[in-house]
Amino acid sequence: MSQLLKVQNFAVSRDGFGAGEHQSLEQPFGHADPQALLGWAGATASWPNRSDPGGTRGLDDYFTRDFTHNIGAEIMGRNKFGPQRGRWPDHDWLGWWGDEPPFHTPVFVLTHHPRPSFTLSDTTFHFVGGDPADVLEEARKAADGKDVRLGGGPTTIREFLDADLVDTMHVAVAPVELGSGVRLWESADELRDRFHLEVVPSPSGVVHHLFWRR
Repeated sequence: MSQLLKVQNFAVSRDGFGAGEHQSLEQPFGHADPQALLGWAGATASWPNRSDPGGTRGLDDYFTRDFTHNIGAEIMGRNKFGPQRGRWPDHDWLGWWGDEPPFHTPVFVLTHHPRPSFTLSDTTFHFVGGDPADVLEEARKAADGKDVRLGGGPTTIREFLDADLVDTMHVAVAPVELGSGVRLWESADELRDRFHLEVVPSPSGVVHHLFWRR
């Protein structure tokens, strides 16, 4: 069985931005409000950080519940891992997620500045360079037969799209405009030459875009 490279539950604004400007320790999404982009997932019954009973069911909940299904490794860009740029000032920063990261798999962080791997709970972070195809091959070996998730951010997803390595993609378009930031696309129609596309609106207000390779 082939191992897919999948983008799952990636949220963008109506004008195509997956992150805002001026990312910092206090603002992981820059000037973008994470609730505006990801509130649809946080409202579901299957949201893993839910501390109270209840939550919505239906389409949004299906995507939230399916997030970890058959995923054996994740690839992410450095800006998803943290706010630092350039050479690592130290190795104290261990990501946004605390002692229990939500990945539960090996994670491959793309960077031009290597640092040693480390493990938190059942997640090991590796810091790798190289072209997308080489990184994907490394991640597939670590995934032990399961699929690989491409976690973002937008620049990293575009790199793998441009290398024609993405097999399936789910993008949730939120009903908000950012005006600037890091853009995934001008329009989802840009990808129709390589992907089938179905567009499914949700009662939450987000519009789910489902892509699979032609």
